Amino acid sequence: MKQFWIRLDPKSTPESKADLLNKAQQHCNVALLYPQDLPLVSNLKLKSASTDARADIVISTDLRPGRVVSGNIAAEVVVKESSDEQKAVELAELGIRYLIIHCPDWKVIPLENLIAKTRNKTMLLADVSTVSDAKVALQTLELGVDGVVFAPSVPQEVEDMGALMRNSEHHIVLLKTKVVLVKPLGTGARVCVDTCEIMEPGEGMLVGSQSSGLFLLEAEVHRNPHVEPRPFRVNAGPVSSYVLTPGLKTRYLSELKAGDEVLIINRAGTSRTGHIGRVKIERRPMTLVETEFNNRTFSIIVQNAETVRLVSESISKSVSELRPGDEVLIRVEEGGRHFGTLVADEMVIER
Repeated sequence: MKQFWIRLDPKSTPESKADLLNKAQQHCNVALLYPQDLPLVSNLKLKSASTDARADIVISTDLRPGRVVSGNIAAEVVVKESSDEQKAVELAELGIRYLIIHCPDWKVIPLENLIAKTRNKTMLLADVSTVSDAKVALQTLELGVDGVVFAPSVPQEVEDMGALMRNSEHHIVLLKTKVVLVKPLGTGARVCVDTCEIMEPGEGMLVGSQSSGLFLLEAEVHRNPHVEPRPFRVNAGPVSSYVLTPGLKTRYLSELKAGDEVLIINRAGTSRTGHIGRVKIERRPMTLVETEFNNRTFSIIVQNAETVRLVSESISKSVSELRPGDEVLIRVEEGGRHFGTLVADEMVIER
């Protein structure tokens, strides 16, 4: 999940601070406070961050090179030039858990550089002043930053930012690819993922036989003469298939269980986080679908059933009606995966 931190202005009135923090309980992870305001969160469902050692997360001002860092430590860096970027990278390599980046001038290029250089080394948080700035930061390099730090002036701004964080977990780039093969298979152990969400037409999960090419499988949102819609469900395929989860990590369908988080995506690439209510594994007849994109072949195995549908730019089509030449949407990436995390430079062959 992306992190949402609220920053309180120490000059605000006590009433304003109380209103903002009460609203923040519903939407935020952490309140970034001056030491004198720490008592304000003592009875709230919020973690605190401050230069004061009593805070849950301590903002360090001792940023000497070579210093050994451990625990819940954060640092703030203002990035105006490349040397500031390098300072941020060095802090990430020291073990700083949270790195708050403020870009007063150039906003996108420094974040792109830091996302690439600090991935999996620290939680990279962008200090933003508007919801639109936050949207850019969360989508930069597709992965986006790990969260934002925002200083609202009224409670409604907290709510607006919270809505963005929920509904724009990631923007996923989806590409058109043509079906080249549809082949019935025998039976296999098929996984249905029943979520705690109501999905819409064109919305579902990214699933596939290869982590480098994941297909948009639509939820069971369509009515038919034989069964009612189940808009909470994605009939996702065999236990060995990959599914994309929050943080753009893949997991095997066999690993999923009630309470786990999954990524729900629509055909526009907009995503949100949902929770699993139940996973059903049953033996069912299966079908192989193969597509080609840029001289690469990608495949997905799904249950051979009318209710299982792959999504295109404008419609979805049942696998029972799918034919060579039909277009479907996939997510393509380069590199390999190590325990579900992308390793961009690793050479992995998946067939």
